[in-house]
Amino acid sequence: MRLGRYDNPYKCVSYASIDPAVTQEHVTLVAADGGLGSGTLYTNGSPKTVICFMHPKADMSRHYAIPALVDAGYAAFGQNSRWLNNDELCVHENLLLDVAAGVRLLRQRGFEKILLCGNSGGGSLYAFYIAQSATAPPGRLTQTPAGDYFDLNSYELPPVDGYLNLAAHLGEGKILMAMIDPSVTDDNDPLSCDPSLDPFNPDNGYRQPPESSRYSPEFVSRYRAAQRTRVARLDGIARAKLAQRADARQQLGQPDFGKRPWSERAAALRGSVVCPYMIVYRTEADLRMFDLSLDPSERDAGSLFSYRPDLTNYMEFGFARVQTPRAWLSTWSGLSSNADVVANAAKITVPSLVVYYRGDNAIYPSDAKSVFDAIAASDKQLASAPGDHYGFGVGTQERTGAPQALQQVVAWLRERFTP
Repeated sequence: MRLGRYDNPYKCVSYASIDPAVTQEHVTLVAADGGLGSGTLYTNGSPKTVICFMHPKADMSRHYAIPALVDAGYAAFGQNSRWLNNDELCVHENLLLDVAAGVRLLRQRGFEKILLCGNSGGGSLYAFYIAQSATAPPGRLTQTPAGDYFDLNSYELPPVDGYLNLAAHLGEGKILMAMIDPSVTDDNDPLSCDPSLDPFNPDNGYRQPPESSRYSPEFVSRYRAAQRTRVARLDGIARAKLAQRADARQQLGQPDFGKRPWSERAAALRGSVVCPYMIVYRTEADLRMFDLSLDPSERDAGSLFSYRPDLTNYMEFGFARVQTPRAWLSTWSGLSSNADVVANAAKITVPSLVVYYRGDNAIYPSDAKSVFDAIAASDKQLASAPGDHYGFGVGTQERTGAPQALQQVVAWLRERFTP
């Protein structure tokens, strides 16, 4: 059996081709705090409605949904954030200003309706934005989960007209909470393991794909609790590192600092600016990937990227592998991150569509249902289509499911928004 699910996972989100008649305008975006981003605006004619795509750090400028939307008469905007391909520094609170810069540009261009389509990690980013934009000052957030001052009340967050959640998880923190391997006993040792919690231990119910594993309810309960415990432990590590830096900075303000020995002054100065990194090992271990009876769907056994997660769980590639403490707390902590779709959905009142793929190995039917139930909009719809996370046919590299999903998206749009 092959190790990787896709020949080139970096191209999975991109379209293969687009009509050469479509106008592609590449723009640079400057957020209100000076953050730099970019985007590509796709138009054919003079559409009144534009659908936006953005992810915290993945390239959305060639999203596979764009050709279908433009063919249907809509404009599409594929935006890239300031943290493009920079997961280790990604702080979600800053990203809201990037979203705002994109919305502001599109309003200036004269679009009457602007919709946000969040795919994968973009779903939680856009839900976070809508929730904060719908919150009147001074009720918005004033700091990041790391405790850094960042007052969203002082920035303009223009409202939008609709929300689409396309194969999107509940938030990076929430998906990692489900995927992180709790059998790690030493966060500095990628090989440390508690056999009683090892998801790949046959004694616990693991079976090699394509066979489905079978975990007992008791094991699943212990496993989920241990995952939460590990995330809390990593939160503690992140906050301890930040506290060390804060303590060093406090030393700089002491009246006698300038008279202290050079070694003490150097230690405090260096400690005040040091950026310690966290390495988060083994993050490809959601039990639902292996036991097809958990949250049943049309998926096959295996992880989002691999048919051998018992091996790829130990490799250098993986979600949240290298993080600053700030990025961990803001993006990947299921206990601390504000980018939580369900928590933010209570403030989403614009027309909303949730679409999931029935063979997805990362976003499951219960996830989509949770998002749909939490959205406060009176006009909301839940839909599904065959295919894996990227709209490929399950077990193939042919995008046969995405066209069916996009047909439903276009039909939903046409009932509500003039192209």
